[in-house]
Amino acid sequence: MSNPTTPTTIKKYANRRLYNTASSAYVTLADLAKMVKTGEDFVVYDAKTNEEITRSVLAQIIFEQEGIEGQSLLPITFLRQLIRFYGDSVQALLPSYLEYSIDQFTGEKQAMREAASRAFGQGPFSASSFSALQEMTRKNLAAFTQAMGLFSPFAGGAAQPAESEKTETPAASADIDELRTQLTEMRRRLDSLTEKG
Repeated sequence: MSNPTTPTTIKKYANRRLYNTASSAYVTLADLAKMVKTGEDFVVYDAKTNEEITRSVLAQIIFEQEGIEGQSLLPITFLRQLIRFYGDSVQALLPSYLEYSIDQFTGEKQAMREAASRAFGQGPFSASSFSALQEMTRKNLAAFTQAMGLFSPFAGGAAQPAESEKTETPAASADIDELRTQLTEMRRRLDSLTEKG
């Protein structure tokens, strides 16, 4: 068994085989996914160049999981928006925001399970159940914005929310309108599912 503070080293060979140096055995992406789920940390290196390729291997695991029927977590709208962020001016901030949000979500996982149990287990799903998720997302964004403001040299001169709304760009306004439309459509679908149930 490897030291819990030292990540397990995985070597990826040209034939796409993955070798776990701790267990001296070849592993699959599914094995690596199990390691992630149990909290075992690992780092993947290209066996030929010794370049770290952990990020691309984790992305492969996600790609495979997304391909399994009924397992997908990432909505198409999210994936499209994510692609749009590449090369955008906020690209540098997005990883920190996503990491912060997933940490917050993970911390509130038990509360979310209980809320989901109440929402789905004892009666039909309602728009108010979805509102709880919206509220949590709103709080996460506000907390992240506040935290980022502490590290910004221009935090003191930041515009007040009312001023920023007045100077909202047409593109941002269109994005907000699109999100509102999508939310309305989602609620309509949820209501129709509730009526069928």
